[in-house]
Amino acid sequence: MLIPPASADALPEILLIGPGRLGRSLRDRLVALGQPVRLIGRGEAIPAAPLTYLTVPDAQIAMVATQVPPGGVLLHASGATPVEALAPHACAGSLHPLMSFPGPERAPWPAGLLPAAVDGHPAACAAATALAWRLGMTPFTVQGDRRLYHAAAVLSGNFAIGLLAAGARLLGCLGVPAEEAPRLLLPLAAASLENAARIGPAAALTGPVARGDLAVLAGHRAAIGEAAPELLPLYEALLDWTQQALRPTSVKAD
Repeated sequence: MLIPPASADALPEILLIGPGRLGRSLRDRLVALGQPVRLIGRGEAIPAAPLTYLTVPDAQIAMVATQVPPGGVLLHASGATPVEALAPHACAGSLHPLMSFPGPERAPWPAGLLPAAVDGHPAACAAATALAWRLGMTPFTVQGDRRLYHAAAVLSGNFAIGLLAAGARLLGCLGVPAEEAPRLLLPLAAASLENAARIGPAAALTGPVARGDLAVLAGHRAAIGEAAPELLPLYEALLDWTQQALRPTSVKAD
């Protein structure tokens, strides 16, 4: 559920803990917005703060939370970790940007409003919501198993990169340089995803699966089996899923 817009005015100083790719990206973004922010790294003492935001790896969240002085709002940036990992802090919550951040040195802050999942204690959710709008994000709430939410993010983000890499691997079999192949496939991948989000995945599906062209699909499988057999199980699994989920009346390729 989307959370209505709130004021994007400056907040009290925000304490970020964890100078990884997300932490550095958030710091640079907040500095550019004129927002007071401080980034704490490994081995540094953690001071008390009105709002502390953990951008550490999931496995470190519970341990780092025990080092944060009590009294303020404590948030973590994980999509999969429950808010309970921040115990014993009472005013605890999460703000998970639904976006990939390779680091400010490699990529600029993404354009447009970014979705961000908010959860936790009501006061923590209010603080997370205010921070999200300040960052230029659209906050929303997700109820239920956070692992499913995060798995959806990984399927749509991380695995989309994996699929682009697989397509680039096949172009590489034809002599396309490794640095050029992803760029050649990007317009198709981006347009396909944009269409799926705009009109729905089933309506956006094109190509041999949508047409039920089993001869073409069989040719793909044969060629992949010869040139890049390690990709054949991936192709088979994706073909089966796409046929069943997006074209339920199709006949499975032999």
